[in-house]
Amino acid sequence: MKNLFVILMLILLDGCKKDAVEIPVAPINSDSRDITPAYTKYGILKGAHFCDKRTIKVFTGDHISFNVKFDSTAIYKTADPANQGDINKLYGFSEGYDNHLNSARIGWGWNNNALRLHAYTYADGKRSFKEISTIAIGAVIPVTIHISGKKYLFSVEGKKVMLPRALNDSTVSGYWQYPYFGGDEVAPHDTYIYILDLAN
Repeated sequence: MKNLFVILMLILLDGCKKDAVEIPVAPINSDSRDITPAYTKYGILKGAHFCDKRTIKVFTGDHISFNVKFDSTAIYKTADPANQGDINKLYGFSEGYDNHLNSARIGWGWNNNALRLHAYTYADGKRSFKEISTIAIGAVIPVTIHISGKKYLFSVEGKKVMLPRALNDSTVSGYWQYPYFGGDEVAPHDTYIYILDLAN
């Protein structure tokens, strides 16, 4: 009788044993994590112009090279439709202390259902810009900005644009310029940009 009781208990307990069940986990949204550890994740928070990482850092040299990735937070709609074509700033350098006097940056914006990168400069206080390329969300985009005499040379995925430069020095002495939203409006939602500095 005792053996029968033990056998019945083992059968009952075995019937209660839970099988291992794999619980599906949603993939991590790239908007909320670093894409790779080597990239710096820059955040422009809702209601801000400036990014969260913008320490003053001296720039010297004749070029910058970097890879950039945008996630879906680069898709936005401005409060005033007239501002949708405004150019946000991605990355670049000033020549001297004033980026509205002499500087070269890559600009970016979401317009006409595409993410667009622009050459964006000031030369002796005169602003110039020109679209370089449309790019895909999530793609690794190689970018360079070179100085060459009185020209700024921009390259995005091998597509090249040239804009005028006021200075003729063979090297730049200035400051790094970091991601900035605007134009006239602030970021309508948290926006993230991932940049990998290459040999500069």
